[in-house]
Amino acid sequence: MPGPDELPHAEAELIEAFARHLDLERRFSPHTVQAYRRDLAQLAFFLSRGGRSLGSADHAVLRRFLAQQATRGYARASVARRVASIRTFYRWARGRGVVQDDPAALLGRPKVASRLPSVLRPADAAALVEAPSSAREPAPPGGTGGSPAGQVPRPGDQHRLAERARFGRAVLLRDRAIFELLYGSGLRVGEVCSLTTDRIDLGRRRVLVHGKGDKERELPLSDYAVESLGRYLGDGRAAFTDLSVGWVFYNRRRKPMTPRDVRAMVEKYRQTVLPERHLSPHTLRHSFATHLLEGGADIRAVQELLGHASLGTTQRYTHVSRARLFAAYRESHPRA
Repeated sequence: MPGPDELPHAEAELIEAFARHLDLERRFSPHTVQAYRRDLAQLAFFLSRGGRSLGSADHAVLRRFLAQQATRGYARASVARRVASIRTFYRWARGRGVVQDDPAALLGRPKVASRLPSVLRPADAAALVEAPSSAREPAPPGGTGGSPAGQVPRPGDQHRLAERARFGRAVLLRDRAIFELLYGSGLRVGEVCSLTTDRIDLGRRRVLVHGKGDKERELPLSDYAVESLGRYLGDGRAAFTDLSVGWVFYNRRRKPMTPRDVRAMVEKYRQTVLPERHLSPHTLRHSFATHLLEGGADIRAVQELLGHASLGTTQRYTHVSRARLFAAYRESHPRA
């Protein structure tokens, strides 16, 4: 992506004004704002190389930009999002008087193949979620003594070893608690990272989640989640921070967890527990929804738990359940 310094000042300012509109007025998620900002910067850079600007672009040059994106190998879903970014920007720009006519009004969006979400079997999901409870932190160099072989331990070595062991246990408690929220309550990875201690009520077995579109939803906590969170908050979190109130989860650098940290955590356990599978934190959310529906949960209730604005988004999981049903039929029935 071209940086702000590579764009004309007026173009960079216009994109930032649009980003503020998405953030403050439209209440888009930070991830979506950043994606739209990146898409508009790419378009502005493309236009500047041809002597055009965002304000002087016409329908034909916008089509050329999108055609270039396709020829460069971008997925249909990525091109479709760029179309959405451009159309949203020019509707806003026309309303602000930046452009007189909307050159993006007639842009068509490429059809994106509807792919069924990847889902774990219940036993595999349980094995992954419980992996931190059976894992061990790597032993320090030099064995249990903490000093190289043959070297007399120095004063303070035992204390450092004890602190390292305490921190290692805290990491495992943290990982188990995160897994329970991803699979047990269906949280998005960003919702896990933004969780604060005041939003967890272990007594009522509830967690208050700040989700997409600045919407909040209260979710139930499973028995496993209550136990795991209780152990982490009581025995593990203090190894990361001295603050009693604030972010729930921290990384090894004692900074608030980021989605990248959570993805790396999931990948570490996947390599051990499910080495043949490709999955992400969102796979656990997909599995949460699918297993609820397979267990007989009402689709409207699942929609509320997931925080979906549209029932159509939740209905994807009914297709997953049907696909698994037919697969079981083909594998099990003698005349299938």
